[in-house]
Amino acid sequence: MSEYSPLPVPPMSIRFDPAAGTLSPEGPTLTRRMSDLEGLFRDRAAWEQAVADGDPVVYSVVSSQVPEVDRELPQSITTIQPGATGGELWMTKGHQHPNHQGEIYLGISGRGGLLMFDGAETRWVEMTPGTIGYMPPGWAHRSINIGSEPYSFLAVYPGGAGHDYGWVLEHGMGLRVLAATDDNTAANGNTGTDTGVEFVAYSGD
Repeated sequence: MSEYSPLPVPPMSIRFDPAAGTLSPEGPTLTRRMSDLEGLFRDRAAWEQAVADGDPVVYSVVSSQVPEVDRELPQSITTIQPGATGGELWMTKGHQHPNHQGEIYLGISGRGGLLMFDGAETRWVEMTPGTIGYMPPGWAHRSINIGSEPYSFLAVYPGGAGHDYGWVLEHGMGLRVLAATDDNTAANGNTGTDTGVEFVAYSGD
C-alpha cells in the first residue's frame, strides 16, 4: 500500500497523468462508497436503496506522497462517477477547513461543478478541463459531477488546513444540485442555469 513520504519531504518531481487520473509516485488512495455519504442526500429512502443495491463507489481520491501536515502543499486527484440518487447528482462529502486557508482545483476531464458556502452565501463555479476553481479561506466546498462521464480534478491545498466534514452535515451547503428534468423543474423551479442542473435550497428537504 502506498504511503505518504516521511518527514522532512525531499525535493521531488511528481508525474501528473491527466488521461489516467493518476499521480506518481503515488500516495494513499481513498474510496468513498454510497454508504459513506450518510446524511448528505435529501432523499434518505433513495440513498438507503442505493446502498442496498450494491453500495456503488461514488468517488475516489488519489494522493501524491506529500503528507497533509503544516507547511506542506499536498496534491490529489478526485474522480467522481456519474449518477444521481433521488434526483440529486453524485458529489463529494464536502468540507470546511478548520484552519481557514485557500485552495485551488484544476478540472481535468468530464464536467463538474464546485459548490461553495460560507454559512450565508452560496457560489457555484462550473468546472471543465482546464478550469481553475479558487476557494477563498472560510468557504466550505463540495464537488459535483454534472455530466454523463467520470469527472476528475486536481486539488492543491495547504497541508495544515484540515478537513471538517461535520461542518457540512450541520450547516449544509446552502443549495443542492439536481439533474435537470421536467419533473424537477416543475417541482423546484429553474434558477436559470443552462448547464443541465437545477438548484434547490437545503431547507427544502
